[in-house]
Amino acid sequence: MKVINGLENISEPFKNPVLTIGNFDGVHLGHQQLFKHVIKRAKEIGGEAIVMTFYPHPLKVLRPDNSGPPVITCHNQKIRLIEQCGIDAVITVNFTKDFARLSAKEFVEDILWKKIGLKIIVVGWDYQFGRNREGNIEFLKKEGERLGFAVEVLDSIKVNGMVVSSTMVRKCVVEGDLKKAEKLLGRKYEIVGEVVKGRDRGGRLLGFPTANIRMDDKLCPQTGVYAVEVVIDGKVYGGAANIGYNPTFGDESLSLETHIFDFSGDLYGKEITVRLIERLRPEKRFSGPDELAKQISLDIEKAKRILANC
Repeated sequence: MKVINGLENISEPFKNPVLTIGNFDGVHLGHQQLFKHVIKRAKEIGGEAIVMTFYPHPLKVLRPDNSGPPVITCHNQKIRLIEQCGIDAVITVNFTKDFARLSAKEFVEDILWKKIGLKIIVVGWDYQFGRNREGNIEFLKKEGERLGFAVEVLDSIKVNGMVVSSTMVRKCVVEGDLKKAEKLLGRKYEIVGEVVKGRDRGGRLLGFPTANIRMDDKLCPQTGVYAVEVVIDGKVYGGAANIGYNPTFGDESLSLETHIFDFSGDLYGKEITVRLIERLRPEKRFSGPDELAKQISLDIEKAKRILANC
């Protein structure tokens, strides 16, 4: 898959491009449905299946005080998931205040039509775009008639009566309903991040070394201990992870600390994927390191039993 970072790096129009546009946070089943339709139509007209997305999330630029919603998938993870869907090219638009000031007409004519060479655009039923969200599906259709491209609109999809959306995925994860989130995503909920140096308590003090990931703006499920799978360089390991503030030691920053089974090696600076399988228990304060270490041993045994039956 071709990855183009920045509209300025599009050197020439694509071949009969079929395009869909959005943030695609989570790359959930609704997004996947859009991508499947884009790929199908591209094949039918001998064209390329293109996804346009944005970085950073537009709300982080438009509402900096609010900082925007926590992300379900970091940008790199999102690109990998889109690639797995079979898309030919992803265009990442650098979302800035200047870009946000583009009118809907400028966006369609100057970028979609002239720069990309749009033949078909595929959007969801509620798609809006442009300055002050002045562009909508009706506007797109009129522009398509004027410039010569087709507009195809897909309905939302439902799973167990729920409309699949990034908002619903966030709600499920925050409430700790990982099974429901999995149904909306079409896969287990994952946290991807770079391993950073922790306080070296896991191995030195407790006897259970951990790989630590800062949560920052990542979507955080309920704090607690989880049975997890950890993907390192394409290989999957079992593990037990704590998401929280380590109340036994009085920490204040939220972190994800994972003890990885049957693994040894230096992971500092490496990006890993932690796949949440099942919540084992809530986070709690213990009397000290000895009591905590005993509980971690029990957590590990329980996690191993759960993972053996996955």
